[in-house]
Amino acid sequence: MKRPYVFCHMLISIDGKIMGNYMDTPQGIKAGDIFYDIAFGKKPYYHHQGWLSGRVTTDDNFTFYKKPQLDENAPQVPEGDYIADDQAKMYYVSIDPKGRLGWEDSTLVYEDTKAHVIEILTDKASNAYKALLRKRHISYMIVGEDAIDFEVMLEKLKENFHIETLMLGGGGVLNWSFIQQGLCDEVSLVVASAADGSDQTPTLFEMREKYSDDTPVEFVLKEAKVIDENALWLRYKVKEVKRHE
Repeated sequence: MKRPYVFCHMLISIDGKIMGNYMDTPQGIKAGDIFYDIAFGKKPYYHHQGWLSGRVTTDDNFTFYKKPQLDENAPQVPEGDYIADDQAKMYYVSIDPKGRLGWEDSTLVYEDTKAHVIEILTDKASNAYKALLRKRHISYMIVGEDAIDFEVMLEKLKENFHIETLMLGGGGVLNWSFIQQGLCDEVSLVVASAADGSDQTPTLFEMREKYSDDTPVEFVLKEAKVIDENALWLRYKVKEVKRHE
């Protein structure tokens, strides 16, 4: 396979939400710990080399909506990709088509996991933004003119950073886009025995015009485990789907 094996690993409530007040309940907190241990604990299940999220998820968790400190008079950077570190033990892959995230360092720390940042850009990202990433030794790849070409991105991640297994970690629009494009091999869900009923929080999969539609996709259950009495861990194989154009 030219691309990494991709698994979508998410914490959800009983009503399928990936964010919300349910996460602050005792059951939500416990399920969150289980979610982390499966992916990043001392004995991780998938042994992946990187994980990927969209811009909003990144801002919510790591860059906190800071504005990038741009030098509009920065010298022109070389064309193409910039690989600052191809030997990291873990990578965080950030989908950021126009270059809006306010990174301040080339690495991030998620609990006790340290990862080198890879920004995924299009030609819409400015020279000033790419110059900032180079100044901070943050890797980036250009994979599209106006929109990210996920297939090319995955192939480049394997070729340039030796990523054999990649975790897909939402939001819902990104997750569904990968599913519909046939680029996600497995879905791993930790289900917290809690819900908050909010209609303002995102769900596991969400369509958005231009990126995806509501054509249904089927899954095959690979494994179901009850963990710590109240949390479920569900693993599904994604059935072959017709590529979304």
